[in-house]
Amino acid sequence: MNLYLSILALVAVERLAELLVARRNAAWSLARGAREYGRGHYPAMVALHTALLVGCAVEPWAADRPFLPAVGWPALALVVAAQGLRWWCIATLGLRWNTRVLVVPGLPLVAAGPYRVLSHPNYVAVVVEGLALPLVHCAWLTAAGFTVLNALLLRVRIRCEDTALTRARTTTPLVGSAS
Repeated sequence: MNLYLSILALVAVERLAELLVARRNAAWSLARGAREYGRGHYPAMVALHTALLVGCAVEPWAADRPFLPAVGWPALALVVAAQGLRWWCIATLGLRWNTRVLVVPGLPLVAAGPYRVLSHPNYVAVVVEGLALPLVHCAWLTAAGFTVLNALLLRVRIRCEDTALTRARTTTPLVGSAS
């Protein structure tokens, strides 16, 4: 359990690093006239992702769940792969990556890196991590609960991003993506 808690702590530190990158990138985007979309669902997203980490820590302890190597090791490999995909997205979008939906007018749509093959690769990473991270230590309820709630939230979030990009395309020739 101690190793799992260390993994969760590393993920929490990674999330804090993401927030620092997002804050810096938001300042850059807003200075260039970015418009924010979907402000209303952002607190729910933060709460859900925080609850994921809490659930991952509490459920195995409270339910006295064992580490099952046949599930835990493959789940950990998926978590690591999801982190790799997330940071590939961040590196590809550069200063345009954000945890918020910010669209800077006049920037070309990103079609490099994972965006060549997926419209929302960062959310693929979120889905995989949200399912796999709890399963590293048999937090089945957390994995199921996060997956269902995240699917509902992503329906809103992806619709918001797609609408933001569509609106930006109709008012400016080229746009940047915040996904």
